[in-house]
Formats: sequence, C-alpha cells, structure tokens
Amino acid sequence: MTDTTTAQTPPARFWAIDDLPGLQFDPLLDELLRDEPVARIRLPYGEGEAWLVTRYEDVRAITSDPRLSRRALAERTARVTGMTAHQIASHAGFNYVDPPEHSRLRKVVARAFTVQGMKRLRPLAQQTADRLLDEVERHGPPADLMAMFHGPMPLSVVSDLLGVPDEDRHRLAGWPDLIMSSGPGPERSRQVKAELTAYITELLERRRREPREDLATVLADALDNGELNQEEAVSVTTAIQVSGAHAVRNNSANMVYALLTHPQHLARLRAEPELLPQAVDELLRFIPHRNGVGLPRVAMEDIEIGGVTIRAGEVVYASYLAANRDPGVFKDPEVLDFDRADAPHMAFGYGSHHCMGAQMTRMESEVMISSLLKRFPALRLAVEPEDMVWQSKGLIRGPQSLPVAW
Repeated sequence: MTDTTTAQTPPARFWAIDDLPGLQFDPLLDELLRDEPVARIRLPYGEGEAWLVTRYEDVRAITSDPRLSRRALAERTARVTGMTAHQIASHAGFNYVDPPEHSRLRKVVARAFTVQGMKRLRPLAQQTADRLLDEVERHGPPADLMAMFHGPMPLSVVSDLLGVPDEDRHRLAGWPDLIMSSGPGPERSRQVKAELTAYITELLERRRREPREDLATVLADALDNGELNQEEAVSVTTAIQVSGAHAVRNNSANMVYALLTHPQHLARLRAEPELLPQAVDELLRFIPHRNGVGLPRVAMEDIEIGGVTIRAGEVVYASYLAANRDPGVFKDPEVLDFDRADAPHMAFGYGSHHCMGAQMTRMESEVMISSLLKRFPALRLAVEPEDMVWQSKGLIRGPQSLPVAW
C-alpha cells in the first residue's frame, strides 16, 4: 500500500498485538477509543499502514458502507499490514467477497442455520454436554475443563452441523488451532489447510452419494445445482468448521472463567436461571474474545468517518471489541452487568459480514453454562486467577487450561 501520510494525516502507531493476561482489555484500544477514535496503525506483518476505527457508530458505519470493499482486499498484489505472516481465510469464501456474491453464499449456507436446524442441534448439544460432564464427574476434581469440556463440545456440535461422522472427528481436532494462530508460521498453516481441504472435499463427495440432514448435504446440493463452485463450497465449510470448533471453545471457556471470577454474578445466575440468555449476551459484549482485529476493508472512494477523510485505496480496520466498550453507547462499559439495556453488542460483527453462526454460538454457550451450573453447584477455580495459564499467539483469546473443583 502506498504511504499516504501527509501533514493532515496522523502518524501511525505500531500495534504489536502482545499477549495480554487473563481477560484484560487491550490498553491501546482503550487509549484510541478515548483520544483518537480514527487512528493510523501498523501491524506486525505485511506492508504499509491502515486506519483503525474504534467508536461504536463509526464501526457500524464502515462495516455497512458499500464503498468499503473486502473484494478489493483480495485483489491486492501486496499484503496489507496485518496480524499474521500467513493468510488465514480463503479468497473464495465469505471473507473476501462483497454483495451480491456474498449474499449468494449466505443464502446457500442459511439453509442449515434455520430455526428448525437449531432445534435439531440443541438436543444433540445437550446430550454431548451431559456425556462430557459425566466424564468430568468420574474424573473428579481438579479437572481441566478446556481438555474435557470446552474443547470436545464445540467440535462435536459443529461436526453435527456439518455432518462429520463420529469416526472422523478426531482428525479435525487439531486443525483449527493451527490455522487460527500467528505462531506456527506460513508453511505449517498451508500444510494444515491442505489437509483440511482434502478432508472436506472427501466429505462433500460422500454427501453427494449419501445425503443427510446436515450442512455438507446442503453444500453438495448447491454444487450440483451450480449455486456454488468447488472452491467456494470447500472454503465456506472450512470457515464454519474452524470458527465453530476454535472460537466457541475459547469463547465459552472465557465465559465460565468470567463467571468464576465474578462470584456475585455467578450466584445470581444460579438463583435466576431464566437470566441466562441475557447473561450470555452481556458476556459476549464484556469479554475481549480476540486479539487485535479481523480483516480490513479497502475504501473504493474518498469517504469521511468520524470527521476524518479516508482516501480511495486506503485500508480500514474496525474493532468490534472497542465498539463494545464505547462509553458513549454503554454505561460503565468495563462493568459486567446482566441488567444492561444499552445498544446491541457487536461481538458477532455487523453488516453483511455479521456472523451466520451467532444463533448456534448462543445456543452452545447456554447449554454449556447451564449444564455446568446444574451438575456442579459448587463449581470454582482450582487455582488462583493469577496462576491461570493463557494461550499465546492465538487470534482468539482463551485459557490454555481451565482447572476447576467442586
């Protein structure tokens, strides 16, 4: 990207995206939200500089403005400044397309994310939770919920959605973590993505021969009908598998950790179980689930955001994390408040790229939290919060282990 810094353009800040302890909010985002809501940044990898937008209304504006393009990002010959040395998402999937292509992909996948589809998945999720917690109970305290519960359950639920046979699920267990990390490096990431692509291609072919009530069958039908091509079908399946297994694992563990370190909130949720859906939404807003930012967009013409002119061709990032902590929208945003009646959070994004799995993620979180609290009324951390070990270099934040007792 050409450096467009001028006398009117602020100097870029280098954002190292350091590992942060626990659920600490990124201090740079705090500072920018307060002092420089449309700022210039440089990230650890790639070339040039970019804009970072942090205030709620500005984030909503740029993520729903058709003058900002993801497709243009895919067409760049040089990699823009970013968080990893390797490309995470395929150019053929959701992340690098704009409407109407994006709408076409979403229309196909939405057939599996219907209300009826979620009704099919919820009892399967509950059965999985009960089975896993039986094993936790047999194991006895202390038990690591990351290994015994938060890891296997989301993998099982997303496998139920996709239609991955039980005997194949162990093959998928490690792939999402390696893809969604800045640590392994480009070569290992490419190798893992190639292995996952080969498996998904095999699964789609199997569903052409043996259709079932799952997403793989929906995508196989769309391939046969010409609604998707092979690369798109594989890319969409990969994205759902990776985010469904990796992101929900970490997000659900973060929620349980937050509850165990907020005893008054935990006690209230035990006393008022009907509060769970709104508690989950507030946890989604409150917890900084990811490191840094996701994919940016490219301005296709000059636009003004927050009183700042962004020139055509410049790259713009939006921080949903910061938007969820905007004090102009959320009263006392650093406080976990189950009675909050402020604006809707943006933990699942906004605009055309709003996460299609939001409903499923909420369902899983509700099942996991309610099942834990019912099974273990005295659930508590088995270590002091300061002794918890957290993952390093992950794009989605979460504990490395979550030792509990009861």
